[in-house]
Amino acid sequence: MTRWLVTGAAGQLGTHAVGLLRASGADVVATTRHELDVADAEAVHAALAEHAPDVVLNAAAYTAVDAAEEDEDTADAINRRGAANLARALTERGTGRLLHVSTDYVFAGDATEPYDVDAPVAPTGAYGRTKLAGERAVLSTLPDRAHVVRTAWVYGGPGPNFVDTMLRLESERDTVDVVDDQVGSPTYVADLAAALLELGRRADVAPGVLHYANAGQASWFELAREVFRLAGADPERVRPTDSAAFPRPARRPAWSVLSTRAWEAAGLPAPRSWPAALQAALESRTRPAPAG
Repeated sequence: MTRWLVTGAAGQLGTHAVGLLRASGADVVATTRHELDVADAEAVHAALAEHAPDVVLNAAAYTAVDAAEEDEDTADAINRRGAANLARALTERGTGRLLHVSTDYVFAGDATEPYDVDAPVAPTGAYGRTKLAGERAVLSTLPDRAHVVRTAWVYGGPGPNFVDTMLRLESERDTVDVVDDQVGSPTYVADLAAALLELGRRADVAPGVLHYANAGQASWFELAREVFRLAGADPERVRPTDSAAFPRPARRPAWSVLSTRAWEAAGLPAPRSWPAALQAALESRTRPAPAG
């Protein structure tokens, strides 16, 4: 049986990946940030020696985009050094694969068509720089046994995410202003987790960079309106505005649409559309918990 080790297991992606693995009866070691600090090389080596995983899913990441502008060292410790530590430890073991999750923020965000895996990278902020450095560390250290999977606009919780924020604001405000000049690929975390597990189970997919996101594109404004509509609220209560209305320390990419062409060309299941995924996400919030 394949043994999995999941880092960042208490985060949004880690929680869903571990849940799916356990539900399938898989052998999984789930490590939270407090149980395994990926920035600690000795701790990483010890964990891999103890658990001897066949597949490591690195869901540990510093994702505080604005805070990274003031604390790039901490972001770098997790996003670059942590990724490098995992890749180096697997290299020294001589076995085991690494699935490393990255982001649309490695791109400049000024494109007009979906980003393919070989599109030029040009991060505009600290978060994107540290994630790109992590990608490069993984691919240079473990070129034959690593996949870097970029994704975008992930929601579904646990923890803060755009969809949950919109649902909360719907109950608190008469109207909500949402930017309509940022376009991306909304991605349901449960779909992302399932896709990564499928990749981890496949031995026939060549190592390298892949993109995974739900199909289609939307602005934050369009996504918010669809959240309201599916929640039974009037979507007209969501009003369009632009990014200048919400100044932030870190610049947000205006264009974050990812092409999944390479993913599908590898024979992996095509992602469902973002509206279908969003509907499933909202239905899962209201579904009764299993008895017992």
